[in-house]
Amino acid sequence: MSVLDRPRRRLVASCIAVALSAGLFCTAAAAAELRIGTQLKLMTLDPHYADLNENNSLLAHIYERLVNQDASLNPQPGLAVSWTRISKNSWAFKLREGVRFHDGAAFTAQDVIYSINRIQTFLKPPSGGFQNYTQNIKSVTAPDPLTVVIETTDDAPTLPLSLTSIFIMHEQKDGFATTENLNSGSQPVGTGPYKFQSWQSGEGLKLTRNEQYWSGTPAWSDVSFRVIESPAARVAALSTGDLDIADYIPARDVAGLKGRGLTIDSTSAARSNFLQFDVGREQLPGVTDNAGNPIKNPFKDKRVREALRMATDRPFITDKILLGFGTAASQLFPAGLSGTSKKLAVERPNYEAAKALLSEAGFPDGFHVVLAGPAGRYPGDSESLQAVAQNWARIGVATQPVVAPFSVFATQRSNGAYPVWYGGCSGEAVTFCLKAVLASPDPDLGTGSINYGQYQNPAFDEMLAKATALEDGPAREAALAEATEFVMADDPIIPLYHFHLIVGHGQRVSSYAVHPRGWTTAMQALPSAE
Repeated sequence: MSVLDRPRRRLVASCIAVALSAGLFCTAAAAAELRIGTQLKLMTLDPHYADLNENNSLLAHIYERLVNQDASLNPQPGLAVSWTRISKNSWAFKLREGVRFHDGAAFTAQDVIYSINRIQTFLKPPSGGFQNYTQNIKSVTAPDPLTVVIETTDDAPTLPLSLTSIFIMHEQKDGFATTENLNSGSQPVGTGPYKFQSWQSGEGLKLTRNEQYWSGTPAWSDVSFRVIESPAARVAALSTGDLDIADYIPARDVAGLKGRGLTIDSTSAARSNFLQFDVGREQLPGVTDNAGNPIKNPFKDKRVREALRMATDRPFITDKILLGFGTAASQLFPAGLSGTSKKLAVERPNYEAAKALLSEAGFPDGFHVVLAGPAGRYPGDSESLQAVAQNWARIGVATQPVVAPFSVFATQRSNGAYPVWYGGCSGEAVTFCLKAVLASPDPDLGTGSINYGQYQNPAFDEMLAKATALEDGPAREAALAEATEFVMADDPIIPLYHFHLIVGHGQRVSSYAVHPRGWTTAMQALPSAE
């Protein structure tokens, strides 16, 4: 399949690095320094060290990928201008001409080979983190300097999507660059729109624009990132004009910022937060009858899961707790993104019908349950648990919310301490979350990595396997949507909401295009006309 440039709806989209294609660039070349306050704490200058949002976001200024993702998460040309599936196990990527690294060296196929080989053979866990994207790559060869042929060990219909996660480094003739050398002051060299200037681990990153960037002169002359972990401190710095942009703005601060003349932009995150049931064990800690006696695992019965879903007021959470900066969820990614279903919808609670289902399942008087989650990890996390507890009490399920710092919560969840809990998933595509959250745990297949509830549905596994075997396109999207509809009808989880990513900016920025992956980059900001 060859992929060609698609028209952009507006200039803002052309300034997002993940959707940038040849010939499209921002024009305000005389703009001054852009000051960004971010919660994203860059801890390494190694683009292959860990697959974390903070690294993927900030290092995108310096390094680029073969394939990018647009705001709908569809693959778009990056350092590769097109790709063709030669056979079931083989792809050819045509590379962009005229691209140079920051040191002046020409970008060629050897740099792609070097980058993929570094991930596969040099960086090992806990370093790395990108092996999942290259595990089925058998070999990478270069028929000519601007063509890469990738052979896979098995059918890889979505290899271009996997490559949207891999930054391309400059080949070093003396071997693979170590993470230690990259972090110790060695100049990071990429092909991106901005060059490295300085970095303080966990504190800030300074960049200067690449005047020779292949897609034209970047919009900002310099970019400085300040790590400000406290949302209140980021909001204060934006309010006083110390920052031009602040990311991850709490919903409660939006009205105040608007009142000061600042602009707010937001979009639904490509993720969901949900309640996950333990359906694997026969008895669960924290689940008793009304007298405090242990009972059989109620979540093994689909009717109980359905009843609890029917009693959960998701619109209340998005409207009242998230203050409108959230979308009630019926599936793992927001409807409209690639591979999601248009048929699934969130319904208002039906407490009477939920009570009837509980009674039918053998729990006419309900039961007691512990509902666990993190505190402050995600927008609305602990507050949502309180709201859900009140909902479930209306059908006779006495619920005790238990919240803890994320590290404590995650450890306890892994140790099986909870019967039902608040979880979340995000990724480069909805297939990642379908496989990780809902597919049966299988280390050999790489499925079920965050299926802590041990949910298994062989029919869904088969549908998902067939869908993911299809090449990117309408047939694959329809098959993924059908598989999603099928599994969500079994209520393995209760999707709660897709929280919105909120960014504020001052008058020096005319517009900011928030990306659903939660990246914060200078390429998403257009300067105001002076």
